[in-house]
Amino acid sequence: MVDTGFTRFLTLPPAMVAELGLGYRGVNSVILADGSETTLEVYGVTVLWDGQPRDVVAYVSDTTPLIGMSLLYRHNLNVDVADGGRVVIQPME
Repeated sequence: MVDTGFTRFLTLPPAMVAELGLGYRGVNSVILADGSETTLEVYGVTVLWDGQPRDVVAYVSDTTPLIGMSLLYRHNLNVDVADGGRVVIQPME
């Protein structure tokens, strides 16, 4: 899921972090969509992005995995706003 209000790279649920055996990096304070502040654990993860491995950080949250704006930086995002609509992410030319 793409979250344009999330300024960081990625969130992953705890079970996925454990399954992938990601390396713990610490904790960071974040401000949630409702304006409240919380602390989330941070893990290092390598994702395949634009066909290349990219090292990013993932915040652990009990939610659907989210792609944030830092991962989308210098990319075009096209969304068909409808149930089951298409989402296309492409590098900027």
